[in-house]
Amino acid sequence: MVFEGNNKIRTKIYQVIDGLTDEEFNRKPSAHDWSPKQILEHLALMETYIAAKIAAELKNPESPRASKKIILLSGSLKVKGELPKATKPTDGFKTVSEMKEELHSSRIYLLDIYDGSCKDLLREKSFEHPNLGLMPLEQWFPVVGMYEKCHLKALKKTIIKLRIHGLASEIKSDAQ
Repeated sequence: MVFEGNNKIRTKIYQVIDGLTDEEFNRKPSAHDWSPKQILEHLALMETYIAAKIAAELKNPESPRASKKIILLSGSLKVKGELPKATKPTDGFKTVSEMKEELHSSRIYLLDIYDGSCKDLLREKSFEHPNLGLMPLEQWFPVVGMYEKCHLKALKKTIIKLRIHGLASEIKSDAQ
């Protein structure tokens, strides 16, 4: 199944945030880091952005054909491109359950695009990946999962930083 890997990663993301309070979920470990909420919000926005781009290219009679790419590094956080504005998370407060609902909605949208498309067109049409160039639409579906897998690592590191910072604050207040 096309989405099996994506679904496994999404389940792991949910497991990692399980037990976080809404306050912890929205807290940034530092001024330049994203909060867990912002990481998940970015993933939902990115999935929606990719689904919308696929939908637009499916309707575009001039969408170019592209050769398949090696997509193993396509979601790597080490290979950074400029984020599309539509995928930048906000600073606004959201609960864990609100973000889970946003992620669910973005996944349903992506699934609807896939289920409603002609599979031949997914092979014949493309759009630009920031690091790999023109990439066939069919490859964008697994790229979503790979991208989330990279962000899962970042999410785990963020939560560790939050817990370390929280413990340091507790120790400091206990010492006073």
